[in-house]
Amino acid sequence: MQPNPLLGVVFHWLGGLASGSFYVPYKGVRKWSWETFWLAGGLFSWLICPWIGALALSKDLFAVLHETPSETFWMTYLMGVLWGLGGLTFGLTMRYLGMSLGMAVALGYCAAFGTLVPPIVKGEFADKLLNHSGTSAGGPVVLVGVIVCLVGIALGGIAGLRKEKDLGNDGKSSAIAEFSLWKGLAIATFSGVMSSCFSYGFQFGDPITKISASHGTGPFWVGLPVIVVILLGGLTTNFIWCVLLNIKNRTGYQYLASHVRAEHAHHGGTGGGEHGPAATSTVSGAPTDLKIPVLGNWFFCALAGTFWYFQFFFYQMGESQMGNYKFSSWTLHMASIIIFSTLWGIFFKEWRGASAKTRGLVALMLALLIGSTVIIGFGNKISADQDDAKAAAAAQSQQK
Repeated sequence: MQPNPLLGVVFHWLGGLASGSFYVPYKGVRKWSWETFWLAGGLFSWLICPWIGALALSKDLFAVLHETPSETFWMTYLMGVLWGLGGLTFGLTMRYLGMSLGMAVALGYCAAFGTLVPPIVKGEFADKLLNHSGTSAGGPVVLVGVIVCLVGIALGGIAGLRKEKDLGNDGKSSAIAEFSLWKGLAIATFSGVMSSCFSYGFQFGDPITKISASHGTGPFWVGLPVIVVILLGGLTTNFIWCVLLNIKNRTGYQYLASHVRAEHAHHGGTGGGEHGPAATSTVSGAPTDLKIPVLGNWFFCALAGTFWYFQFFFYQMGESQMGNYKFSSWTLHMASIIIFSTLWGIFFKEWRGASAKTRGLVALMLALLIGSTVIIGFGNKISADQDDAKAAAAAQSQQK
């Protein structure tokens, strides 16, 4: 099957919609501390959904993993472990910067490192993105799309700076209870750089996709076994950290308990950092409602975890359609996530109190990000058409 870059862009948009939306269900969690609902949702994100997807849609999953060279398996797994460090601090980014700005900054770093480093390391940057050898006609167009994406993300950061100024630097008018620009930017930088390791996981896991294809798995699903391995690494990091927090904060009882202890009664329902804004808020008087909505909490965590998994379910489908520019999938994915998370941020009034000029920058950021996905898709199509023309010319030459 010939690659279809425009279809790939659609898949990446679907993945971005899933990722940009996955935090929303966490707002329905009540009386659970951050480490509890993060791990509960993560069991669906990193373990249950990946295995169900790979077992259902790929062929001979266990045989594929058994045939994978040990170096390939463990390097792919390691990238998942490193990505997990970025994921752990991603929640803190949301806590201090909010959904719109937090995702824009963290994913900006993630997009830059995850997209540009692989072709540089492989020595393919000049040929694939600058068309140095004349075999990648769409390469410069793809590079323009990446640059437009990064400019859009930078505008998001500028909008955040203006937002703090608009709010008088105290954040009191903000819908984000613990808005802290510089603390958030530092955490977002670490989170974004480490999160880009997921992209490297796909690079190291490419032999797994080839083994999966050799077992008869179709092109849409060959990446599912790779996701299983990467997320095993991510599960390791997040599981260890959340269990340590459960022990430290004495919150391990919450997963199945019907009532919460009084000191934990104000946790949950934020989707934020390690304890979220509600955990540090001042509450007068002792809490009276200590009942945990256990089934409801598990439902919202399962919903959030499943949404999160779908981002990479659609990502690997989109990547399969990007031809020689698979690495550009990372930019498409990041841009799509920022677009939809920004729309959610607007819906939740996170830009309330900002000036008209600041809101205009947010609108321009969205326009540039949307444009970047179209440009990258078009660049991929140019090169795909070039490859088709060469193949047709070669076939015609053989017939003569």
